[in-house]
Amino acid sequence: MDFHKLVYLLWAPRDLGRAALRDTLLGTCAPRLLEAGAVQLAMHIADPESKMRSPSPTITFDRPISAAASVWLEDLARRPAIEAALAATGLQLAGYLVRETVYTDYGDNRHAAPRDWPDGQRSPGISQVTLLERPRRLAYEEWMRRWHGRMSPVSEAIQPRTRYVRNEVVEVLTPGGTPFGGIAEECWPSKRHVTNFFRYFGARRPWQLPGNLFKILGAVTSFLTFGRIRSTMMGEYFVRTDPRGPKVRRSAFDVSSAATAP
Repeated sequence: MDFHKLVYLLWAPRDLGRAALRDTLLGTCAPRLLEAGAVQLAMHIADPESKMRSPSPTITFDRPISAAASVWLEDLARRPAIEAALAATGLQLAGYLVRETVYTDYGDNRHAAPRDWPDGQRSPGISQVTLLERPRRLAYEEWMRRWHGRMSPVSEAIQPRTRYVRNEVVEVLTPGGTPFGGIAEECWPSKRHVTNFFRYFGARRPWQLPGNLFKILGAVTSFLTFGRIRSTMMGEYFVRTDPRGPKVRRSAFDVSSAATAP
């Protein structure tokens, strides 16, 4: 059975600490979401362990998100109950219906072994949630081709990423939600893999850094406006996983090589 995936971006009150945010979402909100009909549930939370600066530059003055809740439903008619459970936390929310492709999962490359930790336990390392705007200069299909067909394979070849999930936004579900084109979930082995530029850009020798940096920046700027990238470092929590839920591993815009991309 194909499930509907919804991603809710959440903003906490400024006086709510990171530990309290985590405890509220995992201890109070998550059980309510499961009772409301969530078949699968995952959360990215700006928890105490993820307090660090994102390596992605931005010049926007938007308040960073505090969490992102991924909810899978069998029936979209359950959406009002899901949103009621989220709203009960007192967090501001914006909801999106998305089309997910799992480009890299744990165990798919040399940077991580297959997942062996239980539901509810924080994933190792650190995660990064990035909100993507499609520039007006690019038509939708061209934007998707550059994201999936160029950015994904270039970054996979260079960066030490352990998991990469692409969420293509199909519909904005809540009034006033920013019409993002996509929401990316990326995971890294440790904070050091993000803060150390040589590790982050996959450079084993000093002379490799400029070339790898140039390749990544070229791929990023081919489909995004550089200063409009919104990225937040978080902890990843699989609250409930369901092996019945199929993982889409490719999209129509994926290519086997980035060589043909502009």
